[in-house]
Amino acid sequence: MPLDLVGVGIGPFNLSLAALASRVDGFRARFLDRRPDFRWHPGLLIDGTTLQVPFLADLVTLVDPTNPLSFLNYLRHRDRLFPFYFTERFHIPRAEYDDYCRWAAERLPSCAFGQEVVAVEWSADEELFEVTTQNDTLLTHNVVIGIGTEPVLPAPLAEVAHHSADYLTVRDELLGLDDVTVVGSGQSGAEVFLDLLRRRGGGLRWLTRTPAFAPMEYSKLGLEHFTPDYTRYFHTLPEPTRDALVPAQWQLYKAISADTLAEIHDELYRRTVGGGWPDVTLTPGIEVTSARRADGRVDLDLRHTHQGATATARTDAVVCATGYAERDLHALLGPLLGPRDHAGRHTVDAEFRVGLRPDITGAVYAQNAERHTHGVGAPDLGLAAWRAATILNAVCGRAVHPLPERTAFTTFGLATQRWRAT
Repeated sequence: MPLDLVGVGIGPFNLSLAALASRVDGFRARFLDRRPDFRWHPGLLIDGTTLQVPFLADLVTLVDPTNPLSFLNYLRHRDRLFPFYFTERFHIPRAEYDDYCRWAAERLPSCAFGQEVVAVEWSADEELFEVTTQNDTLLTHNVVIGIGTEPVLPAPLAEVAHHSADYLTVRDELLGLDDVTVVGSGQSGAEVFLDLLRRRGGGLRWLTRTPAFAPMEYSKLGLEHFTPDYTRYFHTLPEPTRDALVPAQWQLYKAISADTLAEIHDELYRRTVGGGWPDVTLTPGIEVTSARRADGRVDLDLRHTHQGATATARTDAVVCATGYAERDLHALLGPLLGPRDHAGRHTVDAEFRVGLRPDITGAVYAQNAERHTHGVGAPDLGLAAWRAATILNAVCGRAVHPLPERTAFTTFGLATQRWRAT
């Protein structure tokens, strides 16, 4: 008997879908991941780092708060509800979120690890998808792709740098070197820099191409860009407008929390007690134009984007906190994909269906592969449960999880029916 849905990849987004689907009677789903168990950014689970969204942005609560796989129920099962209550913490440690997701995955029979999907094909005879792993083929009406993103290293640094995704695996090595350079000014770059700053005596450099070490937009109305209302609005915009908006909104998703910036400043200030300045360099507006190994070290050719001045810095190691890119779905879906947009990207409709060939009657859905169609909220954990419920409702053809019509005080766009002609 064919499945209703197969999920490819088990990160937080497909795990949310698995948790919500587990409460739908008679729904047959299977979620597959090549890793041996659940792990969420293991190289960045630095002591003291927290999620940038409240704990209510767990796998289920914003859609189904009575679901047994909520974060609060996780605390109850761990006998930690009262300690959490007295902690009065809205943003939980990343390591705790990782443990929570692993706890949830262990309670979902639909999740299978150690299963690498090698092909997704359409069977015209069966009118079903064939999802092939290294040792099995599953037939399903629907597929949900949640394969995550991959670290990006700038071309000049690709052969000489570590990515921040691997930071904890190389930290001990970095601590034994005389000079370390961090490149990139997002939250990961700030956290890596702060961790090294606290553990090293000096010999530390932080460079970024952005004009400032800028704080994340975290006002209450600003955060409404991470609501279903804004996501739906963004999807209706013309493609050129969407493409211009995403990079212009970098402080919504690429900047640094004000708390982390304050911690960095406090640590630097502490080192000035008694006189002198810390052996640390922080410089925004810097582009690394080329890099090469020399005498066992790394030479970085730098250019200041405003001054036009150039220089060369010699360092022992480079850590790049230069972000992640969505994986190209073509590698897995290939001939199933339909027409692409003007930039050659896959299309995604309002319910997260990927555009397929017209002869394919099944549906493929995307999770965190649609920032170009749905906006800056695509990778945000706060929208995970809502997007998963939207997909589940579409697959079931009914509202198994009712969703709110309005989620923001801001009205995005000009709703002409609300304005009286003058």
